[in-house]
Amino acid sequence: MNVLVVNAGSSSLKYQLIETESGTLKAKGICERIGQSGSLIEHKTADGKKITNNFEMPNHSVAMKYVVSALTDPDTGCISDMKEIEAVGHRIVHGGPYYSQSCLVTQDVLDKLELCRDFAPLHTGAHLMGIYACTEVMPGTPQVVVFDTAFHQTMPEEAYYYPITKEMYDKYKIRRYGAHGTSHRYVAGKMCEILGRTEGTKIVTCHLGNGSSISAVKDGKVIDTSMGFTPLDGVEMGTRCGSIDPAIVTYIMNKTGYTPDQMSDFMNKKCGFLGTTGYTDSRDIEATIERGPSDPNYANCDLASKVLFYQIKKYIGAYAAAMNGLDAIVFTAGLGENNPRLREKVCENMSFFGIEIDKELNAKMLRQSNIVKLSTDNSRVLVYLIPTNEELVIAQDTASIAGALK
Repeated sequence: MNVLVVNAGSSSLKYQLIETESGTLKAKGICERIGQSGSLIEHKTADGKKITNNFEMPNHSVAMKYVVSALTDPDTGCISDMKEIEAVGHRIVHGGPYYSQSCLVTQDVLDKLELCRDFAPLHTGAHLMGIYACTEVMPGTPQVVVFDTAFHQTMPEEAYYYPITKEMYDKYKIRRYGAHGTSHRYVAGKMCEILGRTEGTKIVTCHLGNGSSISAVKDGKVIDTSMGFTPLDGVEMGTRCGSIDPAIVTYIMNKTGYTPDQMSDFMNKKCGFLGTTGYTDSRDIEATIERGPSDPNYANCDLASKVLFYQIKKYIGAYAAAMNGLDAIVFTAGLGENNPRLREKVCENMSFFGIEIDKELNAKMLRQSNIVKLSTDNSRVLVYLIPTNEELVIAQDTASIAGALK
């Protein structure tokens, strides 16, 4: 089945067309600056050819028309007619307390997504615009929503409950939801295949990028995850502070006069790597560290990286305790796949667990698409680099749900 995977942002629309039986990526691209001046579409063919065109895109519906046009273009397209798109799968950041699995888009689903706006205000509205745009441009084509939070809904109550008042919990649905669930689901599934079983497995999956989360996956199901009520929780990230003492929030607000929105903006957009080093990209941080102490920003970059390494190590230890053991650690996403020093530092001095990686092999593993075993044969815990593929998971879920309609 040809499935169009859509990830709609407030001013962008990413897409991939995937043939699900073979898992073949037929084309992908992005529409940028939707509703702004200078809007454009960048379309990439399966053979790597890139075509960029500037078109006026006042809204997501117009952007979707250009996506279909790019996919059906006689010279650079990969299908001859829009009808060859058999279903559309949407990435949805937050399903709130309503969804624990992917589902077909219905009016009830749209109504519940409206209720999820408070959980992910920067994302939910954009996702809805993407769904409405596809409805307008491709009426009658089945649409499926796949939630980043769904894979984490297997967490036990003691893991997701925050000990605030029960009244607040019940009224406002304040609990741990997690994020990046589609990625954790993909790499955990691959790791179970490598182990040759799902039952009895104890895996820590590390999705590390500009946004990072770590999950404990036991018997193929999440029992805990580092991101919480929002994606702000957990380890240090590109611009997010991660977990901090809650009293710091009110302390800073009292000292600076920040409003709640300003404080949220500060923690989400001005902290993390950026707040410590001035950089959001770990490649800049690594380059500075490589230049050594002569670089005036060396100490800050060294501190930011050590904080992240330490935090990841703590989560691995905590989750090993929660699962009463550890079979494997998986690194994935931008940092997890492309930062050898991070992987080495996280795994060193873990002799209590018997973790040992091949440092020479690990140092070579970046910007590649293969699954790689990084642990040595003597290591009691397997360590793997598994490139994530969230879009394939979305496409496969969509094909399964839409295919059942036939």
